Amino acid sequence: MSKITTELLLERAVPKSTRLRKIETLNLSKLQLKPGDLDPRLFSRLRHLQKLDLSDNLLDKFPSSLALPDLRVLNCNNNKLEDVTALKQFPLLEELTYENNVYLTLNDDYKAMFLLENLRLLNGKDITKLANHVRRVNSQKLTSKVTAHWEKFFAGQLPEKHTAEQLRSIKEKFLESAQTNITYGPSSLSEFTRWRVKMIAEEFLSSSLGLELNTDPEPEEETEESEEEATESPREAALDVSQITLKPSKRKRNNSKSVSGSKRSKSQADPKEEAAVTPRKSRHVQEVPAPDKLRASNQPAKQASPEQGAEGTQKNGEQFPKGQSNRRSSQLTGEQKSQEQDNGVVSLTPVKNSKGKENVSAEPLHFLQCHSKGNSREDFKTQLWSGVFEPLLDSGAKKDPVVSSSRTVATCGGESVCLIDCETGMVLKKYKVAAEEFFSVAWTTLTMANSDSRRRSHNILAAAGRRGIVKLIHVASDFCYGEIKAHKKPIATVCFSPTQATHLFTASYDKRIALWDIGIPDSDYNFKASQLLVLEALSIPLRIALVPTRPEQYLLAGCESGCCAWNIKLEKDKKSRTFEAIFEFPDEDGEMTSSHRVDGLAFLNDDVIVSKSSKPGCIYLWSWSRTFDTKAKGCQRAVAAVILAELEWSNTDLSYLTLSTCPAKGYVFCGDEKGSVWMYHLSSHLTAWSSPAKGKRSEKRIPPTQILSWPELRANGEQLTEVFVNNVVADPSFSYLVVLTSVNITAIWKKS
Repeated sequence: MSKITTELLLERAVPKSTRLRKIETLNLSKLQLKPGDLDPRLFSRLRHLQKLDLSDNLLDKFPSSLALPDLRVLNCNNNKLEDVTALKQFPLLEELTYENNVYLTLNDDYKAMFLLENLRLLNGKDITKLANHVRRVNSQKLTSKVTAHWEKFFAGQLPEKHTAEQLRSIKEKFLESAQTNITYGPSSLSEFTRWRVKMIAEEFLSSSLGLELNTDPEPEEETEESEEEATESPREAALDVSQITLKPSKRKRNNSKSVSGSKRSKSQADPKEEAAVTPRKSRHVQEVPAPDKLRASNQPAKQASPEQGAEGTQKNGEQFPKGQSNRRSSQLTGEQKSQEQDNGVVSLTPVKNSKGKENVSAEPLHFLQCHSKGNSREDFKTQLWSGVFEPLLDSGAKKDPVVSSSRTVATCGGESVCLIDCETGMVLKKYKVAAEEFFSVAWTTLTMANSDSRRRSHNILAAAGRRGIVKLIHVASDFCYGEIKAHKKPIATVCFSPTQATHLFTASYDKRIALWDIGIPDSDYNFKASQLLVLEALSIPLRIALVPTRPEQYLLAGCESGCCAWNIKLEKDKKSRTFEAIFEFPDEDGEMTSSHRVDGLAFLNDDVIVSKSSKPGCIYLWSWSRTFDTKAKGCQRAVAAVILAELEWSNTDLSYLTLSTCPAKGYVFCGDEKGSVWMYHLSSHLTAWSSPAKGKRSEKRIPPTQILSWPELRANGEQLTEVFVNNVVADPSFSYLVVLTSVNITAIWKKS
């Protein structure tokens, strides 16, 4: 809607005899208004407006200067608002409603209460007492913490005679460290706390210490607390990839020790480094037990010298403030250099497998450090969690499952998602969200209409993690076109339905699995997402898998306290459901139990399931068809899994080292706590298990076909030790094997 049309509607909304400057109440609901339709020049004529109704429109943000100094009541229900900070321009606002804006959360409520000192009603509730607490008690507590953080870690770092560069460096380090390490209140308000800490820290530097904050050559982002999203060119991404030296030698499996750099006392450590030694324990919320609390990487990190400057700031790539990213794209630019120069890739001589039975059938191609927090070359602590190969768009090739994907893999960890060409090692694209930690990525292919109304297939990547938000990325256009606030707690994993391209499952730490229809975006990337189903779990769902023979009806989930199955067939009267079956497995004493953590789950073919629990040294293979009776509907029941075999695996009790399968080639992969990849080639066993008469359980555990050992790998002259392999994924043809580790290294092996 144009501004001219909006002005005509505005004229119609009031009597002709009334001048605009005398209007006190105005109803502009249900007019399909977008932010550009709210012309500040027009609203400047409404100086005495006190009540404004903007409900049922298409607003995703407010213009920064509507000039309504007398506004007291504002209704923004049923819009698409993503942020409330622009409401501070209405200082006299007393009543505010913005219900049914799916992108606004409890954190936004607290921001509104802090910014609007006269606010007494929010979404119909009296918030006077709570707002006073937010403005006073909360602010006092955070101010004390910010001051103490400066005194403890930064007070002695700024020289008495300092340069502008040193001033900018100390400012950036302090702001980043304060937002990362200072916590207060419940975890559900972590975004609000980070927002307030940044605000208080800047005020502290400006007033208490007299530091000038406008020394940056370029203007700082207005709101660092909101998500800063960027796509980087191959060259820009490559510049941020640390140079890694690799020396081929046999892996010392039992005697690896951390280098001396990790033994410094806390009093000597930089606060950012101290927190990163156990990053999840220090930064993450208490009610998130997995994978955050139970383990962390212990790799050393060097303290930055003054010459190095702040490593936590992004030096390359355009960043988009929240609310702009959905409609903008940074194009890939820059000349492609050699892969060693661009990505820190070094050729590595293949290492013999640890058991010495035969030569390894895969050779290492690349070792990439491309998920670093703040693009720091010293980051060997960011955990990498998920990787998925991009599907091919050629419909003819999709008929053959062996060639159903490209050589491009999407990986996630920390604040970034990367697209990597496995052959060249080139980081093709990089997408970042500040203050996020991505846990899972998934691909789907949507048929979308272009601006000329022609329909074409496009690959869409969904990424989700700690903030409970699903980001939808159109990779060919290099930008995120939307998001779904799917859960109030972190999302552990996501997957798309193989039969319904718009159906996305999200498994969350809130003990729920939700099914979403993400819709199909139009040529302007407008889309509508809707929740179709909610599955209630007894504990946190860690891994999910759709049954290949009936993906529209049954879903399995490996959870913190068991493995369950749900009927997911869509019915109008059943939007929320509990599980139909919980599966029992033998424990270490041979007794059947349904209470055990299942942190690995995948189908090896249409019937055989591979699952891993916290029971050391064991991966189960079991039959879906022989275990689950599809005729017994609607009742919760414990069912003993019909186990076909056990795979011999590491005796570690470390959790969240997940497994994957390559059904077309009959392979199972699982990493361990020493950086090794266990490979099981089970094609011959699958033939035997397909016959009920012959498919009896193997009495002995099946050993791995091969084990790929982690090579000696040095960064900045120091050897990386205690490498956990969090995930291993292969493309459908098993041409490439991508290994995701706890030390911020993506290792790519090629099948020889």
